[in-house]
Amino acid sequence: MGRALVIEHDETGPVAVVGERLVEHGFELHPFRVLDDPSDPVCTKEFPDPGTYDLVVVLGSQWSVCDREPIESWVNREIELVRAAHGAGKPVLGLCFGAQVLATALGGEVTRANQPEIGWYEIDSDQPDLVSPGPWFEWHYDQFTVPKGSIELARSDVSPQVFRADQSVGTQFHPEITPAIVAEWAVVGHEELSKFGVDPESIVSETVDRHAEARQQAKRLVDWFLGDRFLE
Repeated sequence: MGRALVIEHDETGPVAVVGERLVEHGFELHPFRVLDDPSDPVCTKEFPDPGTYDLVVVLGSQWSVCDREPIESWVNREIELVRAAHGAGKPVLGLCFGAQVLATALGGEVTRANQPEIGWYEIDSDQPDLVSPGPWFEWHYDQFTVPKGSIELARSDVSPQVFRADQSVGTQFHPEITPAIVAEWAVVGHEELSKFGVDPESIVSETVDRHAEARQQAKRLVDWFLGDRFLE
């Protein structure tokens, strides 16, 4: 079917369910890991040329697009890669941080949200048959504005949740997650969870309970993203 460039920001953020669906549709996944050490935000690697791929997936990150100083060695290069891919007609699927990168690349703005969203949330979807109202798993502190010329398709009280710009799509939530990923995030981020009064065991157990349904939601989302261009 094609080649998919997958931008992982570190080992804690694999493409998981989204990647599995792409493979089911015949795509070869080509991961590019920005940071070899999650505790060290410096990257001097050369980013891949998006022109050699059929689509690009940009995953989540513990870092923030609206606080670029710690990640100044790479974030602007990533934004430019996404801008170039989209401009060349290569579909980009941005998830959480990836959606914020996509929004920024297309002229939107990322700022700190009034409150974080951590856990499972329903969203207000304009096209629930295509973009399920959820619940979807979220873990973010920022919000983005929908770029001019893009269509906002879903939102929460905190932030836009899904937008489409021609062939590219950004989601503030994490359709890719699995119980194992959330369990790891809960360990790494236990201090953050405590600060916001979120019980780590509860979000992990809820993820286990919701995983089968969430997996199907994620597959439908990927299918919608691919659309007629890749699916018959």
